[in-house]
Amino acid sequence: MKSFGSDNHAGAHPDVLAAVVEADQGQALPYGDDATTAEAVRLVRRHFGEKAEVLFALNGTGANVIGLQAMTRSFEAIVAAESAHINVDECGAPEKFLGSKIVDVPVLGGKLTPTLVERASFGKGDPHHVQARVVSIANSTELGTVYSLDEIRELADHAHANGMLLHLDGARLANAAVSLGVDVGELGTGVGVDVLTFGGTKNGALGAEAVVVLNEDLVAAMPFIRKQSMQLASKMRYVSAQFVALLTDDLWSRNAEHANAMARRLAAGVEGIPGVTVTDTVAANAVFAILPPEVTRELQDEFTFYVWNPGTGQVRWMTSWATTEAQVDEFVGRIREIAGKHSGR
Repeated sequence: MKSFGSDNHAGAHPDVLAAVVEADQGQALPYGDDATTAEAVRLVRRHFGEKAEVLFALNGTGANVIGLQAMTRSFEAIVAAESAHINVDECGAPEKFLGSKIVDVPVLGGKLTPTLVERASFGKGDPHHVQARVVSIANSTELGTVYSLDEIRELADHAHANGMLLHLDGARLANAAVSLGVDVGELGTGVGVDVLTFGGTKNGALGAEAVVVLNEDLVAAMPFIRKQSMQLASKMRYVSAQFVALLTDDLWSRNAEHANAMARRLAAGVEGIPGVTVTDTVAANAVFAILPPEVTRELQDEFTFYVWNPGTGQVRWMTSWATTEAQVDEFVGRIREIAGKHSGR
């Protein structure tokens, strides 16, 4: 399989696999009461602060549900970008398990602003309307854009001034951090985020996510919510071992930087190819481009990737920690050949 479809298509990093094998020694207490999980929590807190509550989960949707459930009641709403993963790619899981409405906001580039949040937060105090309680953003976003520290802080300040909370879906938090040149913890601690997820699965893990709670008022309920959400692994050491590996010797950063670099290489490689237009600045590990439909169809006979907008011909190409320069160059070469054939050049 030759894939530029998703960073989920990559395998697990060898260091992650080695950490899981190392954790598989003898017996250990279940449900996170083991030494491996204690070490993983310590390593996460090294980035997000000693007061951070850390709960490991099995997948990104489950991690989002855990965090958002602690932040809302059924008559309260979550304000999110229309393109947000919680809105379009989680099969309605947040709304089902929370009983809370997602108010989706059409926005270019997938990024909310305080002004957009304010417009979506209508009906305050009116029992006929849901009450906006949470602003949910992703970093990086589904459209490959990255919120700066100042942008996150502005959203947090606006949310808190209006009795709301800020949630951050960090499935690709590592990619956002290295794009900005900051530690991953800076995208939560010090900028006002109340709850975030810290993704491992898309960055070299087998399947592991962390819910990081930075608002102390929300901590008490979290263990119960995780259990009810069916995300409390009995043999937790195998989940937490993956974060031990990712947070040792900055593997999280090296993996994300490589993925981002491969995306930049891909975007640069297709520049100038007839009929191919990169539509957005490459900020993380996603490249969005418009191709003629006949070029897309022929490419998809050899490579896996998604058509993002059939109406415009926009496609999305994703790179990962495991993408090689040779794979990128082969893909670029085939794009050039196929596009050239169809353009008559």
